[in-house]
Amino acid sequence: MTRVLPIEVHDLTVSYQKKPVLYGVDLEIQEGSLVGILGPNGAGKSTLVKTIMNMIRPNGGYVKIFGKDPKIGMKQIGYVPQRESVDWEFPVTVMDVVLMGRYGHLGWLSRVTKHDRQKASECLEQVNMLPYADRQIGNLSGGQQQRVFLARALAQESSVYLMDEPFAGVDAVTEKTIVSIMRNMKKEGKTLLVVHHDLSSAKEYFDQLLLLNMRKVAFGPTSKVYTHELLQKTYGGRLAVLSEMATEMAKSPELEL
Repeated sequence: MTRVLPIEVHDLTVSYQKKPVLYGVDLEIQEGSLVGILGPNGAGKSTLVKTIMNMIRPNGGYVKIFGKDPKIGMKQIGYVPQRESVDWEFPVTVMDVVLMGRYGHLGWLSRVTKHDRQKASECLEQVNMLPYADRQIGNLSGGQQQRVFLARALAQESSVYLMDEPFAGVDAVTEKTIVSIMRNMKKEGKTLLVVHHDLSSAKEYFDQLLLLNMRKVAFGPTSKVYTHELLQKTYGGRLAVLSEMATEMAKSPELEL
């Protein structure tokens, strides 16, 4: 019996105000994959994630979550948005934010239970943020805020996780924490699709890479996709030097960008 894929994208085309952002993207993500999405600014990375999330309607093609329409499969998706897209002035505590991740498990008009609060506390403990449970979300540092949103995603207990630049603007300790959690999630059979911007760390963080520049340039195991030729094809002249430096770093770990 053929196993249903966690994420299937077929001939996906998306436009903003009649301006194409994604062209004919085909993608099949296997269960238990840790996939990094790389590409230049404006390549459609966030658009792809938001379309899978059913936040954007495609002009053509389709997305399936475990073989179903995204509207039906949404309960199986956990989402970590870009920090810049969040209203950090909204008056909620850290615990309130993480409990939002439990709403998909609640029945109609049901209230948050003791079990939900316990689960939220466990998720905050995982990201080392439990001592901040009663603090206003807007009073945290950028790295702390990102940890809270990761805890919210963990509280959803989903099968698929979509993360939009989770490492942007975070400190080294938070980045290390996020990487460790992602790897543990993969071991548990979770499927992760992560928008990433740093070539120098991509080879270390992800088992598979999707190189995207409006079209799918390449997708597969990191060892085969992370090559100078494919990176050059993805980024073009704008980041040719950076691509070369990233390739050299892969050969010589002692080099630093």
